[in-house]
Amino acid sequence: MIFSSAGQAGTSSPVLPDLLDLCRAALPAVERFEAEARQALAALVAPGGKPLPELMEREQFAAHGYAWLATYVAALRESLQWAERLEANSKLGELEALTLQALWGEYLGQLIGGIALSQVEVFRPRDLGLDSDILRNPPVTQLIQGGNTAAVRRRLADLSVEGHFGERGLDETEAMISEQFRRLADEHAERAHQWHLADDLIPIDVIRQLADLGVFGLTVPEEHGGLGLGKTAMCVVTEELSRGYIGLGSLGTRSEIAAELIRLGGTPAQKDHWLPRIASGEILPTAVFTEPNTGSDLGALRTRAVREEAIYRVTGNKTWITHAARSDLMTLLVRTDPESRDYRGLSMLLAEKPRGNDSDPFPAPGMSGGEIPVLGYRGMKEYELAFDGFEVPADSLLGGIEGQGFKQLMATFESARIQTAARAVGVAQNALELALAYARDRKQFGKAIHAFPRVSGKLAWMLVETMAARQLTLYAAREKDQDRRCDIEAGMAKLLAARVAWANADAALQIHGGNGYAQEYPISRVLCDARILNIFEGAAEIQAQVIARGLLAPGRN
Repeated sequence: MIFSSAGQAGTSSPVLPDLLDLCRAALPAVERFEAEARQALAALVAPGGKPLPELMEREQFAAHGYAWLATYVAALRESLQWAERLEANSKLGELEALTLQALWGEYLGQLIGGIALSQVEVFRPRDLGLDSDILRNPPVTQLIQGGNTAAVRRRLADLSVEGHFGERGLDETEAMISEQFRRLADEHAERAHQWHLADDLIPIDVIRQLADLGVFGLTVPEEHGGLGLGKTAMCVVTEELSRGYIGLGSLGTRSEIAAELIRLGGTPAQKDHWLPRIASGEILPTAVFTEPNTGSDLGALRTRAVREEAIYRVTGNKTWITHAARSDLMTLLVRTDPESRDYRGLSMLLAEKPRGNDSDPFPAPGMSGGEIPVLGYRGMKEYELAFDGFEVPADSLLGGIEGQGFKQLMATFESARIQTAARAVGVAQNALELALAYARDRKQFGKAIHAFPRVSGKLAWMLVETMAARQLTLYAAREKDQDRRCDIEAGMAKLLAARVAWANADAALQIHGGNGYAQEYPISRVLCDARILNIFEGAAEIQAQVIARGLLAPGRN
């Protein structure tokens, strides 16, 4: 493949000749490097073939570094698959080719030189005793040297200056869905910033609008009143809504989780009763899982539910409950076996409650709560809850069998993390678009700041990595749609997309300069919104631990 013209007289394209062939030739070395890293980690933490918890904790930095390494390899593989699909459909243009080239050049360089796990932690091959010479072959060297160069970044910035960021590889139906929800997100974008500044709930008329478009029943089966679409369509909708405002993209999250819990674990009666009402938006669910001092350690959960004939009485405390006051249904994780000390004593209740208001947020007997003020992610509000003898009918036990709560929740994690990755991609795209608009309009030293390499270079890399996160997310969604296990793929998508959202928001605010620090500019909100994505639905550290442990599991590879 050779792009001999960049669209300007006398300018040659920096796309490497035979780019796809170079990537294909480099991929076996990349995959061999990942396999060597996995074996090196296994020697440290799984001497008997199965990862040991105490060794995983001791070697946490190496394990998490390996998780990131494997995520990079997955992103490279899926970006190549994306480019090959575009080529097969005659849609691989110069912008898309340079996106692929920059990603491969940069990620290969980081695989050899070091991957930033955070702003203060860098994982290098030597941390696993690896010899980076495994990666040093001619295709890899050529991609590193010619991949993410200044010329490539300049050309990417020029090609995207009018707001075209590359073909996403969607099919015709997905593209139509994307366009519909893009218009909706744009319609509410300015209002959304005012909701954030005032710390207001998203207006109920907007929720009704989303309900009418089927957002709350996207993946609910048609026989239960939903649209019966797959997780890929969910990602498309979620990305576009989150691109307008993360709150819009997140409104469907609790409905997705509740519907998945009920669809997979509910009794026939529970499915018939709840799924149509969730799908229509008649009721708004909320996920009530997290407790003070437990975080991701759900096995240590203490909120208890005691059976008294036809009811359960719930006592305990929950925290970080999103949209709790305005919700009608709680998927409530409780301990029904008082003698248990781990996840095996947990059950899930479908606990109905009256919808609250500003003056009386929690009018249910035996239940109280208060708002947790937060920096961003404000449109639904966060709450801490207290239960003191709160009554739930016994037939609200999900599935009708005690002790299944943790298993039921785990069955939803793949979908939840894919959806969160899509939210992160939307936020990343929003940051990119805000930064580009500002860079085109802002004049310094007689020209738009877009003309300065340190500005246009940031924009180019934001474009590249957003596409990488998007393709990894869509891959996880397609795996889920094919009913294939994708816990690791979903975790990788969430891990990478959350980092990209934060990196894009940070770079976008830097492009805005001092104005970006002013609350009147939307990028100040996007920065706050982006930060939560590395924390909820599994913090980055937890996510990396899950990925590493999963890849080391016997029979996984």
